[in-house]
Amino acid sequence: MAEETYSRHLIRMARRNAGLTQVELAKRARTSQAAVSAYESGRRSPSVETLCRILDAAGFEVRMRLVEPDRHDATRTMAESLLPSAELEAFTDRERRRVARRRAATSEVETTRV
Repeated sequence: MAEETYSRHLIRMARRNAGLTQVELAKRARTSQAAVSAYESGRRSPSVETLCRILDAAGFEVRMRLVEPDRHDATRTMAESLLPSAELEAFTDRERRRVARRRAATSEVETTRV
């Protein structure tokens, strides 16, 4: 199962933006400081109901919508058209090498796990 990481950041950002400590947020959300800490650190993931309650206690609400992924194609095309071709080629080469190194490192780690 994929590891959920978004709620931990949402809770921490909401708490900090509200100027609350973990203890204060926990009291408002009717939960414990240990639970807030576990959620923020990623040791536990809250249910959607709990996440909504915690964010509401910090003065925020959860809004979700289903949309197609934004691939940023239009923005990328426009930005690339502004670069001199030599710079664009150099950037593309650097990115290819970076991705190749990352894939090699990931493959190496997976090989050692087996």
